Amino acid sequence: MQWFVHCHKKNGLDVSDQKNFRPVSNLSFLSKVLERIIQRRLQTYLDGCHEGVRRVAAGNALCLLDLTAAFDTVDHDLMLLKLERQFGLRGIVLKWFQSYLCDRIFQVVHNSSTSYTVHVTCSVPQGSVLGPWLFIMYTADLEEKAGEHGVNYHAFADDTQLNERCCCDNTPTAVGKLEYCVTDISHWMSVHRLKQNTEKTELLWSGSKYSLSKPDGRGSDTVEPSEQVRVLGVIMSSYFSFEKHVSAVSAACFFHLRHIRRVRQSLDVGSAKTLVQAFVTSHVDYCNAVLAESPTVITDKLQRVMNSAARVVTDTRNYDSGLSRLMHDELHWLDVTDRVRFKLAVLMYRCLHGTAPP
Repeated sequence: MQWFVHCHKKNGLDVSDQKNFRPVSNLSFLSKVLERIIQRRLQTYLDGCHEGVRRVAAGNALCLLDLTAAFDTVDHDLMLLKLERQFGLRGIVLKWFQSYLCDRIFQVVHNSSTSYTVHVTCSVPQGSVLGPWLFIMYTADLEEKAGEHGVNYHAFADDTQLNERCCCDNTPTAVGKLEYCVTDISHWMSVHRLKQNTEKTELLWSGSKYSLSKPDGRGSDTVEPSEQVRVLGVIMSSYFSFEKHVSAVSAACFFHLRHIRRVRQSLDVGSAKTLVQAFVTSHVDYCNAVLAESPTVITDKLQRVMNSAARVVTDTRNYDSGLSRLMHDELHWLDVTDRVRFKLAVLMYRCLHGTAPP
């Protein structure tokens, strides 16, 4: 028996539209531990037999493909066939994955209502450890498809990106390459029972105003270039300025700080620091390496967030002196620019010593 929780995809979407919800697996602790063990052994095997790292190249055209119910449309028979023929999993290992995928039943819990039991004939579980890994293996052929058109390909679970470098005077060529590449990928998805959602597919052009206003046609569908797109939680603009991303992060952090300040008198310093680290500094530090060498007008917004967070933790007022001493000596916090440099230094150290993530 597998239990699913009906979760809202994004804030602000219509809650009356069932398309704006996704079923997330509510796995037990023991199931997650078992899947983590299998995932690590599978990664070790793939590292020795296949090239598991997809390289991404920066370019002028970034196309973000969206799939409709990506995890829910993975065909079990095709998945097992790929595991056996493409990745070389056989014998008891293949039988384990067959038992993991097939003969599943689940129920959906929404508020106080519980659905009837449904037998699962396709899909990989969302919210599981192995689900994203199996989906990447299921769509491993897409990298080769994109390479046939000379387009760079990068994927993170079901977030698929196509990247094409081009000059401003070579825009039509880049448009044609992306168009044929997306068409070929769309045909591949149809054969493998996946569906591309052209309504949510996004295109980002970086360059002149002429290239930004150039639409990209895909058969009978047209995708207008966006001024900004969200890539793994980071808002990227057409001029690769992260001002809007920093503004969004600052707004979210100040929202949490206001709520923490309301209950600050009921918290000790340790509890307040834990809440700030969970809801504020984690947002400030997420993907902050992209802010390297950013102008001070960008980093100062996040620095004001850190200053306010320090005052909340130390329970001091806005006009009390000694803020720098409190941040550096008592809380041992770095300034925003130093946090960015520290993130890059740690990443480079891990790359040089072979401990960086794949």
